[in-house]
This record gives sequence, C-alpha cells and structure tokens, in this order.
Amino acid sequence: MTLRCLLVDDSLDFLCAARTLLEQEGLRIVGVASTGADALVRAAELRPDVTLIDVDLGTTDGFELARHLAGHPNLDAGHLILISVNAEEDLTDLIDASPAIGFVWKPTLSAAAIKSLVRDVGD
Repeated sequence: MTLRCLLVDDSLDFLCAARTLLEQEGLRIVGVASTGADALVRAAELRPDVTLIDVDLGTTDGFELARHLAGHPNLDAGHLILISVNAEEDLTDLIDASPAIGFVWKPTLSAAAIKSLVRDVGD
C-alpha cells in the first residue's frame, strides 16, 4: 500500500524538495499546504493517510494545527507527523504533548522514516 501524504510547510522550496524526494521514495504526495488554514481545507478534501506538519509555519503554530486536526475527526488528516529543522531534543516536551505519532528532523526526512512511524502505531 502506498501512503498518501499531505505536506504542510510555509517554505515553498522545502515543499518542492520534500515532494520530489518522498515521491521518488514511493510515497504519494496528494497535496501541499503553506498555511494552517489551507492545511485544514486540504485535509478535509484529500483525507490523506499521513499529514506532515512543520512545527514553525510562520504565523501558525504547527503544534496547534496538529491539535486542531486531531480534534476534528471530520477533517480526517490521518496520522500526524511533526517535522522541523530544529532538533527533536529541543522540542521533546511539545512533541510528547501533541497528538502526533512522531517527529522527523527535516535533514533526515525520508519515506522510510515516515513508514516506520506509521508502522509503529499500526495502520
């Protein structure tokens, strides 16, 4: 089964690079969003298996967006995974308090890392 992913990040360069990388590695990127509001709309429309959320979306807090997505089952954003250029150890308490199934540091982003997190929680 190919995971259907929604990417949420305010950097268009990152969205393009991540989409290319993850698609080359076998994931299906069904959509991208650059704002929290856009992410809510796209999640409701696309119903992805996984939503990757940057923790720093400029004017939007990625942790708050994750809570909002998880708190509204009708949005059906699938598994939530937080991503950031900041190290995981700098965000541990916030990650642990979030509804996300895990965290991936942007420099190590890969389909394998995403699939591993999803596999660890069961599909």
